[in-house]
Amino acid sequence: MKKIILAALIFVTAQTYAQYPKAMPAAMKNSGHLYGKITAVDGKPIEGASVLLLHQQMDTATKKMKMLLITGVMTKNNGDFNFTGVPVMGKLQLRVSNSGFKTLIQDVSFKPGPGFSTDKDLGNLKLETDTKVLAGVTIVGSAPALKMDIDKKVFNVEKNIVSAGGTAVDVMRNVPSVQVDIDGNVKLRNAAPQIYVDGRPTTLTLDQIPADAIQSVEVITNPSAKYDASGGNAGILNIVLKKNKASGYNGNISAGVDSRGAINGGANFNVRQNKFNFSAAGMLHEIKGNTTGTTDRTNLGDTLTKVSQTDISKMNGAFVFGKLGLDYYVTNRATISLGVIKVHGKFDPNETIHSTTDSLLSSGVKSANSVRYTSGSRTFDANGLQLDYVYNFPKDGEQLTANGNYFSGANDGTSLYTTNYLNGNTIGGTQLQQVSNDGKIKFLTMQTDYALPFGKQKQSKLEAGLRFQQHQIGQNNDNFSGTNTTNLIKIPAGTNDYKSTDNVFAAYASVKSSIKNFGYEAGVRAESSNYNGELTTTAEKFSNKYPVSLFPSLFLS
Repeated sequence: MKKIILAALIFVTAQTYAQYPKAMPAAMKNSGHLYGKITAVDGKPIEGASVLLLHQQMDTATKKMKMLLITGVMTKNNGDFNFTGVPVMGKLQLRVSNSGFKTLIQDVSFKPGPGFSTDKDLGNLKLETDTKVLAGVTIVGSAPALKMDIDKKVFNVEKNIVSAGGTAVDVMRNVPSVQVDIDGNVKLRNAAPQIYVDGRPTTLTLDQIPADAIQSVEVITNPSAKYDASGGNAGILNIVLKKNKASGYNGNISAGVDSRGAINGGANFNVRQNKFNFSAAGMLHEIKGNTTGTTDRTNLGDTLTKVSQTDISKMNGAFVFGKLGLDYYVTNRATISLGVIKVHGKFDPNETIHSTTDSLLSSGVKSANSVRYTSGSRTFDANGLQLDYVYNFPKDGEQLTANGNYFSGANDGTSLYTTNYLNGNTIGGTQLQQVSNDGKIKFLTMQTDYALPFGKQKQSKLEAGLRFQQHQIGQNNDNFSGTNTTNLIKIPAGTNDYKSTDNVFAAYASVKSSIKNFGYEAGVRAESSNYNGELTTTAEKFSNKYPVSLFPSLFLS
């Protein structure tokens, strides 16, 4: 009986193989070419669908014929898929699946007979929408308040209610290792740090950035080879702005008022559909400041005097902050982003100072009294444009970025100081001083970076990049003096008008890795720069060129 069954199997197999060209070489048995396109019912191509190719083979364990997986691909942007080196003998099967669609199973075979071809076009395969709707699941998580990296500390301030409604200065008051004095001056390692926005130099100051627009603050006390060599004195404060990429339509509105009646508020909106993500945010911050102070000073030396001073200063003003962003997802791995920032502000500071100077000598003037009134006005405008390209390679963590960043700022201000010298309750004399200034500043940065993980479990990383930066400054400062506003005379010694341009060319490479609990990052930066300046009032020009210099960096933890 077994011999009869075996003979029957041999006969069926021989009949099956006889269906194919008798002269088929062995090399042609795996030379099939299958291709086609995956679309929805309405004909729109489906990107990223999973297409699996299976082949009927004998399972050596069960001695039965089974459909076993040969290979699989993901469909391209236009829905195309392609298989080469496919077996031309035996039964084949395609299994197509994608989120939101029903799985498609289709049998495939190469037709035997005259004119046998190893190419097969499957045409457009349509996936039907899966009408089953799963219950919605919301995953809620929060970023840690502090993240320690080998070369920086990242503080998440997105949900810091203490600084809500304020500016970046208020945020810095709650960031460890950053000092903020009573006047709002920020210091890092007892010196003024460089201010970056989203990793690039900016013309904005900390009091021009709303706290509600900030996601995190990166404190870089010892900049690595990735950053400018000039940033190594005090370090860098990198402010990362919020960027919403949630799907669908979403947004929020906020409003607040402080104890002096100054209002603040903002709104942001985001929409993500298919390949596009659009975001818009606008914020208003009003300032009503009132400061009082007293000063007692004793001057020792040849002239012994004691100065007592009381002052009252008020600040009224506001600024608006706007940001637009557009992301275009070219493919699953490539993204182009465009961002625009606009800031405008106007402030009117006023101050009154009462001074009494007493002579401690036995002869001469015993005391002198004066009152100084200061009225001023200050405006500023800032504009930013950012263009980014990000490409993520198939290897996890391997990334190429290229971006251009342009920031420009303009400011002007005028202050009038009126000093009245008193004889008792009467004014014995008046002195006026007027200070006016205006300026412009521009930052242009172009940079490309490449990151490549390597080693076991991809715990090591190689980073390299190129960078060009141009910095332009123009500033005019004028001083005038007189006894009334009609006879003010310009003081040449108090005039300072200049403009300058400096260019920096740089390349860097660094390696970050660890040996058990010991982490290290070593890098080197090559940098060359040139500088050109001019005193516009005297037409004096200055220039300097710096050859290529190497700046190594090393971090151990």
